[in-house]
Amino acid sequence: MKSHLPLVLIAFGMAGLGTAPVSRAEAPNAPGNSEALASTIPSDSNHRMHPDWNRGCEDRLAAMQGKRCDVIFIGDSITDMWNGPGRAVWDHYYAGRHALNFGVGGDKTQNVVWRLDTWAVRAFKPKVAVVLIGTNNIGDRAEAIAGGVKAVLAKTGQLYPGARVILVSILPRAEQPEKVTKVDQLIRAFADEQTVFYCDLAARMTPQGDTWTGLGPDRLHLGPEGYALWAAEMEPLLARLLEETPLPPG
Repeated sequence: MKSHLPLVLIAFGMAGLGTAPVSRAEAPNAPGNSEALASTIPSDSNHRMHPDWNRGCEDRLAAMQGKRCDVIFIGDSITDMWNGPGRAVWDHYYAGRHALNFGVGGDKTQNVVWRLDTWAVRAFKPKVAVVLIGTNNIGDRAEAIAGGVKAVLAKTGQLYPGARVILVSILPRAEQPEKVTKVDQLIRAFADEQTVFYCDLAARMTPQGDTWTGLGPDRLHLGPEGYALWAAEMEPLLARLLEETPLPPG
């Protein structure tokens, strides 16, 4: 869903300046390739199939080149949409913190690993990374999804040694909510509260009829209320890691 160590927010992908990154061959789903392995192998499938979904992140990445990046949000469309329904909240909490939105709609864990591996993000020196990823892997087993999240964390740590990571729980959704709960139980164990910190946003999103607090009409993505909830829940931890005073709600 982030000492003067870098903080990294995981949740999204970026592209190189002006041109798409060189593609790494996607691992085939051949017999013998386990589902758990597939969620961890870098894959450019979303970039190839939906280049338009990647364009916004590519533009944000290009604009950030050569600039200070203290916080990076890594994820899928839920991260990407900080630039939509979450924009006012983003401007209040993160615009002044040199933050990069590295989210791409449709990304699975393996797509995020590929983007971190191939896009022009290596030169950044974030203090915190915020990572929210995994909901698009909902067709996989819970253990495979958790393995993919762990692969994203590993790649983030490799790129940004010493950075601190805020791992945000996968959010409630209308499809297979029980599986989401199981995955969150698994990925919580990845937080050691020294380099990786867990933000249990899902626990704040209480059931409301057939949906949950903060979700939009599709019962998958966040609405403006959901982004305000995310920022407010994460702010004390983020400010502590950045060694700043927490910002009041906007």
